[in-house]
Parts: sequence; C-alpha cells; structure tokens
Amino acid sequence: MTNEADSPPPELKSPKHWIIGDPLPTEKLEGQLLPKHLALPIFASDPLSSVAYAPQELLMILTVGGLAFLSFAPWVAVAVVVLLVTVVASYRQLIRAYPSGGGDYEVAHRNLGEKAGLVVASALLVDYVMTVVVSVASGVDNIISAIPELDPFRVELAVIFVIILAAVNLRGVSESSKAFAVPTYLFIGSVFVMIVVGLTRTVMGNPPVASSAHFQVDAESLTQAGVILLLLRSFASGCSALTGVEAIANGVPAFRRPKVRNAQRTLVLMGGIAIVLFAGLTALALISQVHYAEDPCHLIGWAECATEPQQSLMAQVAGATFGDSSVFFYLIQATTALVLLLAANTAFNGFPLLGSVLARDGYAPKSLSTRGDRLIYSNGVLILALAASVILVVFQANLTVLIQLYIIGVFVSFTLGQTGMVRHWLRELSKNRHPTSKSAAARRAPDDDRALSRSAMLRALVINSIGAGMTAVVLIVVTVTKFTHGAWIVFVMMPILFTLMVGVNRYYRDVEREIEPDPITTFGATGDHAIVLVGRMQKPVLKALDYAIAARHDSLEAVHVSLDEDATKQLKKDWVKQNVHVKLRILSSPYRDLSHPLIQYIKQRREEHGSEVVTVYLPQFIVGHWWESILHNHKARRISQKLLLVHGVTVTLVPWLLDSSDLIYGRRSRPLPGQDRRGEPVRPPRRSTVDSGPSTKQQHKP
Repeated sequence: MTNEADSPPPELKSPKHWIIGDPLPTEKLEGQLLPKHLALPIFASDPLSSVAYAPQELLMILTVGGLAFLSFAPWVAVAVVVLLVTVVASYRQLIRAYPSGGGDYEVAHRNLGEKAGLVVASALLVDYVMTVVVSVASGVDNIISAIPELDPFRVELAVIFVIILAAVNLRGVSESSKAFAVPTYLFIGSVFVMIVVGLTRTVMGNPPVASSAHFQVDAESLTQAGVILLLLRSFASGCSALTGVEAIANGVPAFRRPKVRNAQRTLVLMGGIAIVLFAGLTALALISQVHYAEDPCHLIGWAECATEPQQSLMAQVAGATFGDSSVFFYLIQATTALVLLLAANTAFNGFPLLGSVLARDGYAPKSLSTRGDRLIYSNGVLILALAASVILVVFQANLTVLIQLYIIGVFVSFTLGQTGMVRHWLRELSKNRHPTSKSAAARRAPDDDRALSRSAMLRALVINSIGAGMTAVVLIVVTVTKFTHGAWIVFVMMPILFTLMVGVNRYYRDVEREIEPDPITTFGATGDHAIVLVGRMQKPVLKALDYAIAARHDSLEAVHVSLDEDATKQLKKDWVKQNVHVKLRILSSPYRDLSHPLIQYIKQRREEHGSEVVTVYLPQFIVGHWWESILHNHKARRISQKLLLVHGVTVTLVPWLLDSSDLIYGRRSRPLPGQDRRGEPVRPPRRSTVDSGPSTKQQHKP
C-alpha cells in the first residue's frame, strides 16, 4: 500500500494550460476533426456573415445614381447569386481533385507553376489577415453603435477580441467549433425567420416599410460610361458575399472521414444558406424600400444626417419587419454583431492550415507545420493574431479605411485557382481521350476515391472555365474601383510576401544541399578531450565534474578563466580543500571576457592534437520563477552559443535545478551521493588525468 505522504505532489498547471487546456496526445487527432454540423459554423462564419453587409453595399452603390437605379438591383443580385453558385460548384471539383488542404495555392502551384502558386498564397495570406481585421472592426463598430461611450476604446476593444478569438482557437478545433456553433446557427435561424415573415406579410398585402423609405436621394449625374461603371461597382460590392468560400477547400484535412464528401456537402450547404439569406435580404430591402447612402446627408429629408448614425440595412429590414422595439429586432442586431466578430474565425482556421501546407513545401518556416499541445497549428494562430492586431493598431480599427483593403486577395486566389483547375481538367482529358463510363469497381469505391468519367471531366471543365472568367472580371472591376481608395496597399503587401516565401524556399534548398551526404566529405576523430568550465567551487561545478568523469573521456581537465586574481587564488585553495584530483588550468583574461580565452585555448589545442573532439561541460541553473531569470546572468548560454561556432567542439549543459524549479518540474534538485549523510558534498573519485593522449590512467582514492 502506497503512503500518500510519499506520493508526488500534484502537478501545478501553467497559465498556458489554464488558457488552452491540457495537452492532447497524437492519437486524439481524429477526435479533434470536425463533423459537418460543426464544420459549417467554423469554416462558413465569414461567407454567412457577409450577407449582413453585401446587400447593403450593393444597394448603396446603386443609389449614387439615384433611386431609379435600384430597379437594377434584382439583376445585379442575380449576377452575384450566379457567380456564387459557379464558385461553389467550382470548389466542389477542387476539393475532390486536391483534398490535401492547399486549396487554390496547390492548384495554381501544380498547374500554373511556382510563381502563380506563390501569388495565390500571398493573396490568401493577406485575405485571411484582412478577414480578421475587417470582421473584428465591423463587430466593434456595431457594438459602439449601441454603446457610443466605448468609442475612445475602439482599438483596445478590437485587439482584445482578436486575443479572445486566438485563445479560443488555441484550445483546439473541436472546442472552438462548439463555442462558435450556437451564435452562427442563431444568426442563420433569426435572419431566415425574418425573411419568411417579411415575404409572408408582402404576400398578404401588408409589406414592411423601412424607416428610410420616405427619403429621397441626391443623385449624381452620370454619363453612359458612368452608368456601366456604377453597375459594375455595385456587382463588385455585392460580391463581398463570396469572401470565405475558399476556406472549406483549404480546410479539408480538418474534416472527419470521408473528408472529401463531408467537405463537399458542407460547401454546398454553406452556399445554399448564403444564397437564400443574400437573396432574401436583398428582396426585403427592395420591398421595404430601404434607402442607404454612402454619405448619409445625400438622403433628402433626413435633418439629423450629420448627428445621428445611419441605420444599417439589416437593422432597417428588422425594424420594418418586427418593429424597432421588438425582441426579434434586438435579437437580429445582437446575433449580427456577434457573427461579424466570429467571422474572423474562418481565417483562424484557414490561415494555419495554409501555413502548414506552405511549410511542407518549403515556402514558410517549418514551425508552421508543427501541431501544438491541442493538436492545431498553434504557431499559425499566433502569427495571424499578431498581424491582425498590428494592422488594427496602425489603422486605428477604422472600418471605412480597412474595408478598402478587403476582397482583393480573395478574387486573386479565385481567378488563379479556377484557371489552374481548367489546366488540370485539360491535362486529365488528354490522358483519357476515349469516352468511357465509370467502371463497376469505380462505382463501388468509396466516394473519396471514385474516378471521374470523361463526361464529368468535361462538365467540371466548363464550370471551372466559367468561374475563371467571371472571377477575373470581378477582380478587374474591384481593382479599378478600389485601388485609389487604399487597395494599393494590398498590391504592395503581396509582392513582399511573395519575395519572403521565395527567399525561405531558396534558403531551405541551399541548406539541404549543404547538409546532404556526399562522397567527398568524411568524418573521423582521433581523440576525445573534455573540459569542465569552472567559475567558483560550487555544487553545480562538482556535479559537472562528476558527469565528465563518468563519461570516461580520453583526457579531462578543468578550466578556469581568471577575471579576478583574488577569486582565482580562492578557487585554487578550494580545489585542494575539496580534494579534487582533476587538473585545473587557469586562463588569463585581461579584458574580462570568458569566451575568447577559452576558444583560443581550444583552437590551439586542436592544432597540436589534430582532429580531436573537445567536449565542454557547462553548469547551468534551472529556475521556476520568471523573475529569477532576470537575476542570473545566463553566462552558460552565452558561452555555449559562441562555442558552438568552433569546429570540433560539442557543448554539454549540466542542469542544476534550484528549489524553485519544483513549480515547473515537481521535484527539487538532488544532492550528490552521500551529501545528506556527511553534511558536505562528496568529492569526485581521485583520478589522475593527463592533458592529452589516447588513454587516461585512473587512480581511485583508497
């Protein structure tokens, strides 16, 4: 029976584990993968939340030309829906062809070459960062609209929300999806109910009427070319409903098996919900005659335009449908603000996955491909949170400015990704020139492994060709209309990221060439010498001596770098007093530097003894409190960093655990054998060591 007093104390949790939870073993990875009902809110919160502002942006641009231009709104909305259907259909094919999680990057890299792939990767990385920035800034904007007193703390609130989102995601994919599922489904359900109620009232002859319905618009005069440009701008603004669609294609590895089928079904479900909400909100906005202007004072008849905030389209539709003081009105507003904040979570899942793929291919630091304690790519989460926080601080979380940087990156990736899929299908069709139907074996194969027939390839080619053409047009329109308003910054950031990724790849390539075995380079050591670096006579020094003696090197000596003559004399006395029979060599250091005299001595010795391996033992304190690190000078670490640059030298750090290390490791530093019994440190066995030579004669103290 074990005595409880003898059992080890319970391990204290670090602040890190309190925040993100206990580490998970690798075999739990499958349990962290997502079923469809949890994958939808975690990957689709961005495209679903975009329906809160996409109809508003579409109608706002049209009203620049006057209320008569709102008659074009249904056709522009239909064009957006057609594009959304095309993109969803295109990404279904992409998921099947490239399920490894690279998405548009992998497609472009494999089919269009390295440069195209890196352009897509840089565009996606920028888009993911901007998704977090815009979503958080938009959510904070909604909160401040309800509580104006928080306006002075806009930036602080935005950064705090980014930190919260990062902390939730660091707990793991499964836990973060559960945290975000309820708000997302609540938003979908409440908006759907609002659409059904509004359309039902319209059919029954009592259509909702918006609070801005009686306002006229101070329209701008437009030429024929201006009208066309206005329609294109409206279409491009409405296309913000497509942001985040690519996240599911990039996140296929996070789905449960069968991954491809589950990802495809989630994508279709997301697309269907987005289309219903987008079309329903646009229809209700037109029925209730929502008049939303880019400049509120362009609304004729609104005297308070300069002092009161303009209600969003979502708020006006909710107020017209349920009443401005109803519970449903506040529910719509609350869930909309919450989902806009949570839309950033799409990026917190897509960015780390893309980073891991780039790291796998050698275009990003290897650390991005390492799973953290909770089996997620935690380094990617931290980098994304840091980048988003910096941008929010620099631009003061100003949504009006930040929104101009949005959507560019996603359509760059759309266009090149779809073009790459066209190239992919053309290559596949060239391999399969004879039209055949699926074999019985293919039909019996799992969904993720079924081969496509030639007719299916042709259908996919048509879909991806249409998608490439449409997204290319939108990219041109968005670039032209937003470039001078701040989108140029994106076109500066993308080349910088492109250059960095190329540089990282070339570095890894050069290192790989440098370290791979070749028939010329040979290795072989003819000696084994050990040096124990000694400062003062202390237990850590005796422990290092004990380790060095136990390793039985060919030769062993202790080296002291003299910085103070009195301290050196005291060490010599203590050396004799402790009965240490290891040779003590004193090196002079007139400039009070520990490393240089030691390195010069080692180099001189290697010149005399040839290719001899020199092992340097360095005692090092291990502490438990952060403030203790400040109180120690870390000279062992500094010396070891310099010694590692010397050929033929290996460094052995001998840890001495101070009592405070019990906080981390659950155990105290152990005394040397016999210390408790005799009340003094036990001296190392008497050994006579020679300074050089192939062997060492050992004599033990009687």
